[in-house]
Amino acid sequence: MEHMMSKEEVRQKLKTNFERGLKEEEAKARLEVFGKNTLTSKKKESIFVKFIKQFNDFMIIILIVAAIISTVLAKIDGTGDYVEPIIIIAIVVLNAIMGLVQESKAEKSLEALKKMSAPVTKVIREGRQETIAGEDVVPGDIVVLEAGNYVPADLRLIQDFNLKIDESALTGEAVPVLKDSNCELGSDTADADMKNMAFATTIVTAGHAKGVVIKTGMETKVGGIAKAITEEKNEQTPIQRKLEEVR
Repeated sequence: MEHMMSKEEVRQKLKTNFERGLKEEEAKARLEVFGKNTLTSKKKESIFVKFIKQFNDFMIIILIVAAIISTVLAKIDGTGDYVEPIIIIAIVVLNAIMGLVQESKAEKSLEALKKMSAPVTKVIREGRQETIAGEDVVPGDIVVLEAGNYVPADLRLIQDFNLKIDESALTGEAVPVLKDSNCELGSDTADADMKNMAFATTIVTAGHAKGVVIKTGMETKVGGIAKAITEEKNEQTPIQRKLEEVR
């Protein structure tokens, strides 16, 4: 939305001052409202709990019941033929292991995103430039960007000088993007073409600029990726996909 607005419209929406920035009291108040500028994740669970949760699937439970019934029948008949239940249990355990591996990959992806967050950033507050923790940035803050900086949050650029940003981790663009704070874009503009924006976790490769924070934490573009990793159901294992076809 903000990429479609003029600088003045953005300033009015965020109730900030492009020259002097926010007052400290206002910044503290906004931090209480919007929370820390961090990517959150689910509470970590032990491997045992994660393993047990892999069996929380209707078709997997049916397979386990089938294995138990098959074992009981083999015992009653006295045949001692436990090959079938053993194979079923082996399939179920293999499926649980594959599920654990997928979950572990998702957690590692989220940790990688967290490592790209800016530990500190330069902002203008009450007319003074100061360095603060990246997690304390709030919407309306005026951020100063220089070559080598990680962008701490999603920003609408308000000044720029030969600003180039590496957005490969977010958009897949291999070449750093030359930004332009004066352009106004349409509603159908793709993220990779938003030249008046700078996104959290991307890296400034050249030039310098100022931008006003519009989104922080889980509300940023990268926050949306983190949500998809932590909240969406894990991708089904090959075994689960086969079982779904049988349903």
